[in-house]
Amino acid sequence: MKTSNNLLVSCEEAKFICDKNQYGEASIMDLIKLNIRLMYCTVTRAYSKRNNKLTKAIKKSKLQIIEPSKKEQMKEQLRKELAE
Repeated sequence: MKTSNNLLVSCEEAKFICDKNQYGEASIMDLIKLNIRLMYCTVTRAYSKRNNKLTKAIKKSKLQIIEPSKKEQMKEQLRKELAE
């Protein structure tokens, strides 16, 4: 839900922009809108703060992912074992 002013966004839209920013997908205009919202909305500020902590924790953890082909092999093996 957008407000009438293009620079003022709803709390939900600000959270969405915050999520996009976490993944490096937010545009300059998105960041301007988010920063305006952060100036006056404590809920959005708290959400943004939690998002930043999560991002830092994930980067710091040095998580390793399973290759998609290996993941599919594991799924197939699990399906076979469950079918038996």
